[in-house]
Amino acid sequence: MAGTMAARLSRLHALIDHPRTGDAEGAAAQRMLDRILARSRPPQNAGDRTYGQRHHRVGRHADLTRIAEMVREEIALARLVFSTPGQPGLPAESDPIADAPAGIVYTVSTPHDSEVVITLENVPQAWGWVSEYGVETASSALRALVDELADLLNGYNRDGVEIGKRFFGRVRVGDRTLVW
Repeated sequence: MAGTMAARLSRLHALIDHPRTGDAEGAAAQRMLDRILARSRPPQNAGDRTYGQRHHRVGRHADLTRIAEMVREEIALARLVFSTPGQPGLPAESDPIADAPAGIVYTVSTPHDSEVVITLENVPQAWGWVSEYGVETASSALRALVDELADLLNGYNRDGVEIGKRFFGRVRVGDRTLVW
């Protein structure tokens, strides 16, 4: 597993350091690198406040439109960078965003003043849903994807008694909200 993580980190470093990498793509790669490295660290706390791992990337006065834009860039980069096959003889890397079917359309919007919504469209029925006893539920692959997207979104958030949440986040599949 350490070898696959090292390969992932080296690909991100190569993308960030390459002279032809655009500013937006380089910034998204840097945020993704920070997100991977931050997973091993506990969330930042300041008194009763808790800040997500990427809260500092947009600045404390950034509006939700900017946060939605950065989330969009990170999703696009994850689909691009981690969708390449691994090296022969090494275990395959697992990334829920990259492993999701290519036909899924991701939309990040800010429909209200304090809400950021990630909506998935064109999720294949056979991949995304399981029918048990006549009740349709999200498959484990779809659940892993939705949880990864919620983690990415919450990385830009904050919470605390004195400050409250920066925004409320939702991850939807079509008209169903799976994470609130």
